[in-house]
Parts: sequence; C-alpha cells; structure tokens
Amino acid sequence: MANLTAKDKWLARLTEALADASFVKLTLSGPRGRDPSLQNVFVRPVTLREGPRLQFVYRHGTRDVAKNFEQEEALQLIDELVGGEFRYANLFTTVLTANLEFRDGRNSRFLEGKPAHTEPPTTAHDQSRQRRIDPKGAWLRGLSVTADGGKVAKGMEAKFRQIDKFVEVLASLMADAQLAPSIEKPVHMFDMGCGKGYLTFAAYDWLNRQAAGAVDVHGIEARPEIVDLCNRVARESGFEKLSFEAGTIESAKLERVDVLIALHACDTATDDAIAKGIAAGAKLIVVSPCCQKEVRPQLIPPPVLADALRHGILLERHAEFVTDALRAALLEWAGYETKVFEFISTEHTAKNLMIAAVKRDDASPHPMGRGQGESSAARVRDLAALYGIREQRLAKHLGFTLAAVTQPA
Repeated sequence: MANLTAKDKWLARLTEALADASFVKLTLSGPRGRDPSLQNVFVRPVTLREGPRLQFVYRHGTRDVAKNFEQEEALQLIDELVGGEFRYANLFTTVLTANLEFRDGRNSRFLEGKPAHTEPPTTAHDQSRQRRIDPKGAWLRGLSVTADGGKVAKGMEAKFRQIDKFVEVLASLMADAQLAPSIEKPVHMFDMGCGKGYLTFAAYDWLNRQAAGAVDVHGIEARPEIVDLCNRVARESGFEKLSFEAGTIESAKLERVDVLIALHACDTATDDAIAKGIAAGAKLIVVSPCCQKEVRPQLIPPPVLADALRHGILLERHAEFVTDALRAALLEWAGYETKVFEFISTEHTAKNLMIAAVKRDDASPHPMGRGQGESSAARVRDLAALYGIREQRLAKHLGFTLAAVTQPA
C-alpha cells in the first residue's frame, strides 16, 4: 500500500472487511456538501429477503432516511461520499478501526487502530425502534392516549406517533441550542396555547428523565377546564415541576425562558408567542403556525404570479408561505438562526410546518434584537415590499417598520 493515498487505504480496509465478514459499521461525519441539513451517514450490514445489503441511514437535522444497497453499488456510493460530502470517515470491524480525515490545505490522513468491537453485528433489518417516550407512562393513560398495559387506545395511534416524533425533533433542536438540563443549569420551558398538553407532558417526561429535577415546564391554556385536567394528571403522574395555568398567549407574563413552544397557535397568536420568546431571551423558539389570515388581504401578487394566484387556494397557500417567510426573516433579524421544515407527515396533520429558531451567541443583548445590521433588515423589507405587505403582527411587536423609511431631500 506504499503508493496508495489515504483514501485508497481506507477503502481497501472496507473492502477487506466486507469480504471476510468482519465489517461492523462505518460513520461519515463533518458534512461539507450541498445539503446543509445532512449531518451524518451511518452504514451497517442488514439481511433482507432478497439477500445481504448495506443499509445507509442519512441523518438530517429533523429526520432520518434509510436506504438499502447491494455491495457494489454501496461501495461506489461510499467512494463518492468520502472526501466529497464528508470530511471524516470512521470504519469499525472486528479486526481493526480505520479513520480517514480530509484536512483543508493538507494531505488527507489515515489512522489504523485496535478494534472497538469483537463480535459481529446483528443484521436483522427490523430492529426495535428506540422510542423516547414510554407507552406505559401514567400521563398517557391520564390523557386517554393509552389504555392499561401501555397499549395505544383505539383512534389515538396517530396522536401517539405525533407525540413521539415531537420529542425526537425537540431533542435534536435542544442539542442545536446547546441546552442540556442539569441541576446547576435547569431548563425552563413554556408551551403557549398548549391545549390538552400532550406535547407539554411528553417534553417534561423526556427532559426529566435526562436529569431528574432539572426541568421546569409550564403550559399556558385559555380553557380553565383543560387546565384543571392537566394539573390533575401532572399531580397523579408525580410530575412535580410541570404546571398549567389559564390564560392567553398575549396576556401571559414570562420571565426566565430557555425554550418556548407554540404549536398550532391560530393566526397572529403565533406572532404573539414568538415575540414573547424573543422578549424573554429564549434560547430556543419552536412554533408550528396555523390559520395564517393576517397577510392574505394585503397580499398583492408580483406581476409574474398574478395570473397563477387568481385561484383562491393558491393565493391562500402563497399567503401562508409569505407569512412564515416573514416570521423566519424577522427572527433572523432579532438574533436567531432559523430553519423551517415539516414536523410530521401530512397523514397525521395538515398543519405540519415548523419554524425553529436558535438564539445566536452574538445576538444583541437588547430584548427586541435591534442592531443586528441593515442587511437582515433589508431582506425583511424587500420580501414585504415584493408582496405589498405593510403590516404584520410580529413586526409590530418587534417595533420593526416593514416599509423602508424615505429620507427627506
């Protein structure tokens, strides 16, 4: 191997491991490709009815995508990913570990070491899914999601999947925000307009299992009878630092907030929640908008879209797009890194768009984020001007003027 490159040596070790059945797994990390959401690729052997395959799990910020390939095609794909899409490649076999690193401006580096695994891996394709919530939890029974023994109640299957998926997404977003609960640094979370509290309970249950007693979760809900139910279930479940109070998003008074959630808050209530989170200095803001009505009457389609948007349904969807695009842009102006994505499949809920915002380390200390630079302000105003939008609830809360100010001659 004297004349081989570091990548050639690493690929040779992989080919040998596949040939002698010593291959355990490989991981690709250090993304540098075209898809900013792709974080890792994990590869392991699986056995299907069609025969042995290599399973690729593409880990994105909020979802995993699994694909199976025959060995020859898999090797070609790995060759393309290693050094192209990813900077680091780590191979694990029962004989050795082989690490490959691509360094900017320097030669790539190949390192070989002792094996971290001595037993061959299971190749079963249908492995038990790791759930983040326990279906036997008392709170799930209290909210009628499950029955005795942890069996999901009839008609609640989609709700249970939605709850589990939410916790998976929340875990990823909290990692992005570098929020890890501890006794020294407890996490304070508010769920605005929490409804029956399914996701509020799920968040508390998961967080409390990460660090018992290091979380403080509050649900805000307008209907007193729902608040009473949720507080009773919380007590019966032994959730000492989970509480619910009656009130609206607009009237809620928040002090210390690390995470603010508002899922399916109707129309401008989503803007009220975002503004509350920004004002309170929340490190993470997560919203799933619903019923965006404010912008539509103002919207003047750009000439190129005027004919297409004469159709009511297309105009409605475009108004939703403009509303959420403005919210994301305003969050960025206020000092947050934002991403917009589908929270869960539309088979569970049609309102599946989620906006997640993580406060930047260099964000302005001013609670309303002023001073973030004219470039981000210009992007917001350009977007509003394109559609003739002169008023928007979040912009009003932030004291942000959508129309550019004309300087006197």
